[in-house]
Amino acid sequence: MASRQGFLCTVGVCCLLGFFCNSALSFVLRGNNDRPIIGILAQETDFKSFQKFGSSYIGASYVKFLESAGARVVPIRLNRSDEEYDKIFNSVNGILYPGGSVDLKTSEFARVSKIFYSKALKANDRGDYFPVWGTCLGHQLLSVLTSGEDLLTWTNTDGFALPLNFTQDTKGGRMFQDFPDDLLQVMASEPVTSNFHFWSLSVQNFTNNKRLSKFYKILTTNVHNNVEFISTMEAYRYPIYGVQWHPEKNQFEWKNSAGIPHSRSAIKVGFYTADFLVNEARKSDHHFSSKKEETNALIYNFSPVYTGLFSCFDQAYFFD
Repeated sequence: MASRQGFLCTVGVCCLLGFFCNSALSFVLRGNNDRPIIGILAQETDFKSFQKFGSSYIGASYVKFLESAGARVVPIRLNRSDEEYDKIFNSVNGILYPGGSVDLKTSEFARVSKIFYSKALKANDRGDYFPVWGTCLGHQLLSVLTSGEDLLTWTNTDGFALPLNFTQDTKGGRMFQDFPDDLLQVMASEPVTSNFHFWSLSVQNFTNNKRLSKFYKILTTNVHNNVEFISTMEAYRYPIYGVQWHPEKNQFEWKNSAGIPHSRSAIKVGFYTADFLVNEARKSDHHFSSKKEETNALIYNFSPVYTGLFSCFDQAYFFD
């Protein structure tokens, strides 16, 4: 097995798992909440096959992804009042923006995401730890929320499993610090990340936009259709993270596609990614005002529908 130092030299990030920057260390030293609850933002049912079940949905794989690492989930539904969103924000320990295909500026998904993004920035600025995570469309959404622009480029990276190209900035990053040496080596050399996206945030557009380049560091990139795009990023000053790939699919989606790897290593990628996010949520001390409010808010109050015969999700939760 390659040493940690040997692996990092191979991928060009020789200091990746050495000593982390002071800001990263301060995150690690925070207290623990052993009953974390993470909100997942629903989005409009743009698929015709979904519309008969409800006006909004959450793919069940995102719920299982968080539950697999010891978190519970609250669905954040659309078209609710500002007062309700404020109450939810103060009750959950983080938020996940999932993948999908709705408009990044005009959808209700985009509108509500901006509300929670703004609340998260203000909370973290006053020392109230609150992580924000974006997967695929959610990752792209973070770039729009931060820059105020849609800077995406067509890459047609739909149904591809890829290795990750680690960058020099990974050395001061938080996301991969607890991943095992051998797994990081696999992630840099084997196709273990699932990609289902037509658009991507190119490194060029990122670099040319000062709002993005000052706010986020690039942890990994990929290249497809001659475009180098950002596949993993995290904010410098905030616990805000984006992945263009789908860590939840490896474990919990079974569409017959080469883009969803199910190898032992691919499953580990999903687990360690979930473990990182849930541990970030453990650093938040938000909580519901009563046990009854908590119980009524949990996703356990809804039943998933088997949708594997007519969609990319094996199961989904529907609302409204």
